[in-house]
Amino acid sequence: MRSTDSKALPALGFLTVVRYEQHGFLGGYLVLNISGRPLEFHCTAPVKPNRAQEILYGPTLEPYLYGEQIGQTLLAKSQLEPLVICTDLPAVLSVREFVSMPVALVAASAEPPAGQAGSSSPGALFRIDAAHQASVRPLFQLGLNRLAVAGTHADDQPRVTAALEPVAEHFDLLEPFERIRGAIDEAQRSGR
Repeated sequence: MRSTDSKALPALGFLTVVRYEQHGFLGGYLVLNISGRPLEFHCTAPVKPNRAQEILYGPTLEPYLYGEQIGQTLLAKSQLEPLVICTDLPAVLSVREFVSMPVALVAASAEPPAGQAGSSSPGALFRIDAAHQASVRPLFQLGLNRLAVAGTHADDQPRVTAALEPVAEHFDLLEPFERIRGAIDEAQRSGR
């Protein structure tokens, strides 16, 4: 049941994937209001590719699993449409092909060694598709956060900026991913 009133609320989506050696990949999707309070949470059952899939998909396995299989499933369950979907994993950016909302990668603030992709210097490049090096986007700073968008959707950057600018100075966009991982860990512990 979708409520038109709830769709009008400004919300931010946070999508990530956690890998468990024994169980496989589990996705989590948290929707927060702009104050940081949860509005929705969804997680997937474990997805574990077999060895043939690992071989056949090669370097495209993670974007396929994270974006198409896990991300698309979680976003379809949501009743709210956020202003932007944030992720902490480059492979999740592939979900952008299946949604109309902009998708942004939130980069860690730790400075990598000089000259490496992802450094925090202005205009630094972040490798999105390491296997083929086909899609590289510059990182951009927005308040406390360093962000990037998929190379195939460079026009998402102004949309992400417009959506996040009101909260960028006080909202740590990496923090919600810790909540998601904690909730998935708790679900795994209670499910044993």
